[in-house]
Amino acid sequence: MTEPLLPPSLLPRLERLSIASKRRVRGTMQGKRRSSRFGSSLEFADYREYSPGDDIRRFDWGVYSRTGRPFVRQYWDEQELQVSLYVDNSASMDFGDNKASGKNDEQSGMNKLEYAKCLAASIGYMALASYDRVQGTVFSSEVESQLPPVRGKASAARLFSFLQAAQPGGLGNLARALRQPKALPKQPGMTWIFSDFWLDGGVAELTETLSFLLAAGQEIVLVQVLSPEETSPSLSGDLRLVDSELGTGKEIAMTGKMLDVYRQALQAYQAEIARFCSERAIYYIQINTDTSLETGIFETLRGAGVLGS
Repeated sequence: MTEPLLPPSLLPRLERLSIASKRRVRGTMQGKRRSSRFGSSLEFADYREYSPGDDIRRFDWGVYSRTGRPFVRQYWDEQELQVSLYVDNSASMDFGDNKASGKNDEQSGMNKLEYAKCLAASIGYMALASYDRVQGTVFSSEVESQLPPVRGKASAARLFSFLQAAQPGGLGNLARALRQPKALPKQPGMTWIFSDFWLDGGVAELTETLSFLLAAGQEIVLVQVLSPEETSPSLSGDLRLVDSELGTGKEIAMTGKMLDVYRQALQAYQAEIARFCSERAIYYIQINTDTSLETGIFETLRGAGVLGS
């Protein structure tokens, strides 16, 4: 029997959270988020002078008695948020499990793809429980599979099955994958990308991709999932390092100095991503796979301000 993607005990806690969007929502259906338009919610927005045909139930007799001028009350509309989940399933995501770490504890048992799928499932479940609309995309250098937009908590099983079916493999090319017309969200909303962001084109490839999404009216959250072996490697001796996507290898004498160079290069890469994201109001969050899933959701993501209660 297939293990559930998320522990059943986690779901009630996820329902008490919601995705925090900084923008006024412009959805297509009724939801629970304040829209930039006037509508039929109970939240008062403003007054407007009465025009023939206005709903008389919104006529404000109190204002009329004081000023002699007819006004109607306007209320904010509440619509759904369009949430798009992108999960990188390129070969480099198949890394970071117990085999790589040498640990046997359960928390470090997930590789990067499994961890990314669990995070994406958690975000999707929160959105579905909040009457938002969710769609999913699994990509490597192409769009591998897509989940059409779904809505309502009853659709969670469909979302989980879609994510569980994602298998690692292939070259990663974020810009190429999202350059496909079908890959971009058709409605303004919020886009979450779960990846290690190990890109041949480096930051330039990433920024090109993010430009597509910004132009599509997306509020973006980047979640970089890395393993402890990538952030704090403890290798030593003469080794052959093999590229998990290309299959090419390189002989290298791993010394303390070499590890320092690697760490500095990684920090510089992450700092460049962070700078770009900061300039464009994009969230950039780093999570290691040795962080428990609950800590990753309730502390790391919530602490970054992308989740609220």
